[in-house]
Amino acid sequence: MQLPPKVTPRAFERLAEIGAGDEGKALRVAVEGGGCSGFQYDIRLDEPAADDLVIGEGAERVVVDPVSLPFLSGAVIDFSEELIGARFVIENPNASSSCGCGTSFSM
Repeated sequence: MQLPPKVTPRAFERLAEIGAGDEGKALRVAVEGGGCSGFQYDIRLDEPAADDLVIGEGAERVVVDPVSLPFLSGAVIDFSEELIGARFVIENPNASSSCGCGTSFSM
């Protein structure tokens, strides 16, 4: 059974701050082959597609395509602000290891 990813209130707040929903955009979280550990995240603002899983209500939304969904089952999508920068981050229980950059992982 696949659990959909969860999105934290902090991630939705950041989407509201940048006005993503005002432009009809959503945060797309996808998984692609590549990176130094085998898989990598593609996180960007995009328009939702008809077959996407849409998380959120109202203007601020996160979307995941059906191919990426099994790789993100039970994951938590958050926003982090640190001294080195601010970014959307994914805590993925399916990843067996990840690289130092935080955007590449293996299963």
